[in-house]
Amino acid sequence: MQKQILFFFSTLLLTGQLHAQARKFHFTQQKMGSPFNLVLVSDDSAKAASLAMECFSLVDSLNRIFSDYDSSSELSLLNAQAGKVARPVSSRLWKIILQSKEAHRQSSHAFDITVGPLSRLWRKARKEKKFPDSTHIALARELVGFEHLQTNTSDSSVLLEKTGMLLDLGGIAKGYTAQEVIRFLQTRGISQALLDAGGDMAMSQAPQGTSGWTIAINIPENTDKLLPRRLLLQNKAVATSGDVYQYMEHEGKRYSHIVDPRSGYGIASQRNVTVIADDGALADWLATACSILSITEAKRLAIKMKAEVLITELKHNRIMYHATPGFHRYWKM
Repeated sequence: MQKQILFFFSTLLLTGQLHAQARKFHFTQQKMGSPFNLVLVSDDSAKAASLAMECFSLVDSLNRIFSDYDSSSELSLLNAQAGKVARPVSSRLWKIILQSKEAHRQSSHAFDITVGPLSRLWRKARKEKKFPDSTHIALARELVGFEHLQTNTSDSSVLLEKTGMLLDLGGIAKGYTAQEVIRFLQTRGISQALLDAGGDMAMSQAPQGTSGWTIAINIPENTDKLLPRRLLLQNKAVATSGDVYQYMEHEGKRYSHIVDPRSGYGIASQRNVTVIADDGALADWLATACSILSITEAKRLAIKMKAEVLITELKHNRIMYHATPGFHRYWKM
């Protein structure tokens, strides 16, 4: 389920001297259809550059597993076997499918990686600027549902029961990838780093001399204006979803690229959802699920998953704020 993340982070000027001449290095590459921004603190520029290349190579290797745009990816090969035979999958694809299965259960089916036929239908509709026919939506919905996905723990195999089923990891893969990069850097002795994976962020400790990584959030329906307050985070993951870039209008109503698998239609609420969690994959799928659920349900789900959520909603040209009780702890003073 591809979603456009609406997120920005500040340039993070350090306010104090770092020990042993350690300093912040910033690297950017285009990955998974989005700019990936890596910030890490090191006392060796050559080491920092080498680690950055290793990080981006790790991203490439994960994309070769998770992408539904690359016909040769492991996910695409699994999708090609829909309605045919079970296919053993790699440990990483197995792990993310099991995480997605649990996310589906916890979110009352709002998050669903079997939504691929619907997300592809809406992707085509946006490209052609033609609202999808209700009959086509109904046909695509028949191919959606975790009850049609079988997993076998004995050989880590997956079966998509119906021909035409498609898994879409767009609502979890970038968050998962961001977290894996941070874990990799920690194994290499880098304890102060942040990866912005096209808006899905994971980070370790803040640079010495600061209280955290400063994160800014844009207001709903706007690419340039930011909320007046900033977040201050470390050892966390954060994701924000919204429809400012990807949507289509039909009969005076705006339909987001985020598709509700239960109805088959793009969601129509004008809101941004920001989730703070301990893990990148969790923050990512929660941002999607909380965009689909009602505000009350979204807050309840975030609390259950030990995360925090802020929903900024545009109503009658006014911004309304809805947040879990603990979210305020992360605002920069």
